[in-house]
Amino acid sequence: MNLQRIIWISSFPKSGNTWVRTFLANYFQPKGKALDINSLRQFTTSDVRQDFFDRAAGGPFRGKSFEDWLRVRPQAIRLIAAAKEGHHFVKTHCQIRRIGPVDLIPPEVTAAAVYVLRNPFDVAPSFARHMGVDIEAAIARMADRTAVDANPNNILEVVGRWDDHVRSWAGAQGLPRHVMRYEDMAADPERAFRELFRFLRVPVDVDQMKRTLERTSFEALRRQEEQKGFVERPPHLERFFHRGRPGGWREELTPEQVARIRAEFSETLERWYPEMLEETRAFAEQGGATA
Repeated sequence: MNLQRIIWISSFPKSGNTWVRTFLANYFQPKGKALDINSLRQFTTSDVRQDFFDRAAGGPFRGKSFEDWLRVRPQAIRLIAAAKEGHHFVKTHCQIRRIGPVDLIPPEVTAAAVYVLRNPFDVAPSFARHMGVDIEAAIARMADRTAVDANPNNILEVVGRWDDHVRSWAGAQGLPRHVMRYEDMAADPERAFRELFRFLRVPVDVDQMKRTLERTSFEALRRQEEQKGFVERPPHLERFFHRGRPGGWREELTPEQVARIRAEFSETLERWYPEMLEETRAFAEQGGATA
């Protein structure tokens, strides 16, 4: 059986993954029907779904170690791939990595990938809110090659450094992939999603595109959360959809923090955000930094 069915929707945390999934979920609904942010599971899934890990483990999965998770993950991913006929979307925050004999993103179940990229200056304050820590701690986490996220039952996500995450997906050999920058999505969402559909070889329905853009704007998603809550919001977080507009880092980061991010991720910034280098250099130098 050919299980190369998964189209991964991947990103470093707080980079726009939810926006892309919500857009796709709504676009592919029958005319007149819409899915709210709490119904995304009807359209897509993720690689941390408890029910798939339970089935893969042969009973309730309660990982006691990294090795427990790594042992069960390959079968859980195969079950996710087999859960639907044809290509389907699966969210992940894992890097593409091989750990021992285990591919975290197995080629045998992978058809393609959509990688959502956001500049690290805006990721840092959003990530800090998401984790319930200060910005210094968030930047340290973004620069930690060993960073792993875990849910209460120890289903893990190997996230690692921001730049390693970007390179693992954007530079993956042999993987059909499309990279979407969050900033381009915010500036011209119609163009960004048209380019995505070109990659997916999906014809564009102009009216459906317009309706979906209206239903899934950041403001619309924030209103939905205010009215209905959001099941993916961490318990400590007052609001999942906080700002959403690019450039908020200017108001939230210190010059020293900007300099640190520049120093940590300079090579990847040069590749994906060259236009930010001069602006952030001037900002960093306000604090006496020259990074």
